[in-house]
Amino acid sequence: MNEGWKEFLSLIKNINSAHELTGVFKVILTPEEFEAIGGRILILQALLKGEESQREMAERLGVSIATITRGSNALKIVDEKTKEKIRTCLTGPKKKRSKR
Repeated sequence: MNEGWKEFLSLIKNINSAHELTGVFKVILTPEEFEAIGGRILILQALLKGEESQREMAERLGVSIATITRGSNALKIVDEKTKEKIRTCLTGPKKKRSKR
Protein backbone atom coordinates (compact mmCIF):
# COMPACT_ATOMS: atom_id res chain seq x y z
CA MET A 1 0.00 0.00 0.00
CA ASN A 2 1.53 3.33 -0.99
CA GLU A 3 2.13 6.12 1.48
CA GLY A 4 -0.40 8.48 -0.13
CA TRP A 5 -3.17 5.89 0.18
CA LYS A 6 -2.30 5.34 3.87
CA GLU A 7 -2.51 9.09 4.45
CA PHE A 8 -5.86 9.23 2.64
CA LEU A 9 -7.28 6.42 4.81
CA SER A 10 -6.00 8.13 7.95
CA LEU A 11 -7.68 11.38 6.89
CA ILE A 12 -11.00 9.67 6.15
CA LYS A 13 -10.99 7.76 9.45
CA ASN A 14 -10.89 11.06 11.33
CA ILE A 15 -13.90 12.65 9.66
CA ASN A 16 -17.03 12.73 11.79
CA SER A 17 -19.84 13.83 9.52
CA ALA A 18 -21.14 13.53 5.98
CA HIS A 19 -20.81 17.32 5.66
CA GLU A 20 -17.10 17.20 6.56
CA LEU A 21 -16.52 14.23 4.27
CA THR A 22 -18.20 16.01 1.36
CA GLY A 23 -15.96 19.03 1.93
CA VAL A 24 -12.81 16.91 1.96
CA PHE A 25 -13.84 15.05 -1.20
CA LYS A 26 -14.59 18.34 -2.96
CA VAL A 27 -10.99 19.38 -2.25
CA ILE A 28 -9.47 16.05 -3.32
CA LEU A 29 -11.64 15.16 -6.32
CA THR A 30 -12.49 16.98 -9.51
CA PRO A 31 -16.22 17.59 -10.11
CA GLU A 32 -16.12 14.78 -12.69
CA GLU A 33 -14.53 12.33 -10.24
CA PHE A 34 -17.05 13.37 -7.58
CA GLU A 35 -19.93 12.57 -9.97
CA ALA A 36 -18.28 9.33 -11.14
CA ILE A 37 -18.09 8.00 -7.59
CA GLY A 38 -21.79 8.73 -7.11
CA GLY A 39 -22.56 6.87 -10.33
CA ARG A 40 -20.49 3.88 -9.27
CA ILE A 41 -22.33 3.72 -5.97
CA LEU A 42 -25.69 3.67 -7.79
CA ILE A 43 -24.40 0.87 -10.04
CA LEU A 44 -23.22 -1.21 -7.07
CA GLN A 45 -26.50 -0.60 -5.28
CA ALA A 46 -28.52 -1.78 -8.28
CA LEU A 47 -26.30 -4.83 -8.78
CA LEU A 48 -26.54 -5.82 -5.12
CA LYS A 49 -30.32 -5.39 -5.07
CA GLY A 50 -30.52 -7.70 -8.08
CA GLU A 51 -33.97 -6.46 -9.13
CA GLU A 52 -33.07 -5.42 -12.69
CA SER A 53 -31.17 -6.82 -15.62
CA GLN A 54 -27.88 -5.16 -16.49
CA ARG A 55 -29.53 -3.68 -19.58
CA GLU A 56 -32.31 -2.15 -17.45
CA MET A 57 -29.75 -0.74 -15.01
CA ALA A 58 -27.73 0.77 -17.86
CA GLU A 59 -30.81 2.43 -19.35
CA ARG A 60 -32.07 3.76 -16.01
CA LEU A 61 -28.67 5.08 -14.92
CA GLY A 62 -27.66 6.39 -18.33
CA VAL A 63 -24.45 4.35 -18.56
CA SER A 64 -23.17 1.66 -20.90
CA ILE A 65 -23.65 -2.04 -20.24
CA ALA A 66 -19.83 -2.27 -20.14
CA THR A 67 -19.84 0.07 -17.15
CA ILE A 68 -22.39 -2.13 -15.38
CA THR A 69 -20.33 -5.22 -16.25
CA ARG A 70 -17.19 -3.64 -14.73
CA GLY A 71 -19.10 -3.12 -11.48
CA SER A 72 -20.40 -6.67 -11.60
CA ASN A 73 -16.90 -8.05 -12.17
CA ALA A 74 -15.53 -5.99 -9.28
CA LEU A 75 -18.15 -7.50 -6.97
CA LYS A 76 -17.11 -11.00 -8.09
CA ILE A 77 -13.51 -10.55 -6.94
CA VAL A 78 -14.12 -8.90 -3.57
CA ASP A 79 -14.31 -11.14 -0.49
CA GLU A 80 -17.77 -11.99 0.87
CA LYS A 81 -17.32 -10.01 4.10
CA THR A 82 -16.54 -6.83 2.17
CA LYS A 83 -19.35 -7.47 -0.31
CA GLU A 84 -21.83 -7.95 2.54
CA LYS A 85 -20.65 -4.73 4.22
CA ILE A 86 -21.20 -2.84 0.96
CA ARG A 87 -24.60 -4.53 0.50
CA THR A 88 -25.71 -3.63 4.03
CA CYS A 89 -24.63 0.00 3.65
CA LEU A 90 -26.27 0.44 0.24
CA THR A 91 -29.36 -1.76 0.41
CA GLY A 92 -29.91 -2.80 4.01
CA PRO A 93 -29.28 -6.24 5.50
CA LYS A 94 -29.53 -9.25 3.20
CA LYS A 95 -33.01 -10.71 3.43
CA LYS A 96 -33.23 -14.35 4.33
CA ARG A 97 -35.32 -16.44 2.03
CA SER A 98 -38.37 -17.88 3.69
CA LYS A 99 -38.85 -21.61 3.60
CA ARG A 100 -42.24 -22.70 2.42
